[in-house]
Amino acid sequence: MAKDFPEDKYGYHPAEGVRSFGDVIVHIASGNVYAAKAGRGENVQWNELDVKDYKTKAAIVAVLEKSITDATATLKATPAENFNKTLAPWLSVIEHAAEHYGQLVVYYRANGLVPPESRPKNSSN
Repeated sequence: MAKDFPEDKYGYHPAEGVRSFGDVIVHIASGNVYAAKAGRGENVQWNELDVKDYKTKAAIVAVLEKSITDATATLKATPAENFNKTLAPWLSVIEHAAEHYGQLVVYYRANGLVPPESRPKNSSN
């Protein structure tokens, strides 16, 4: 969605006081940063990323991609037996991101756009 949504609509927010599309993507990336650092046992706050530091679609997509890469590396490096004790921080971050997915679907629809997962699929896929 971060790559797909039109750049000229990244500032869209449905009401005053609600995050813009771009701000939601940065917030999701911040959750990934949190998961990666917490998963390594580092002291971390959820709001490690400041939306003011990411002013363009390119910068927002780049920080999201980096956050996904870092969280994936941490997750893969986590010994499997750790998950017998706890699913933290992974489960809460995944669940939180799913909430924002729903929010972003509404942003698409409010702008007359069809979200990527709702588009017709090619039958050869």
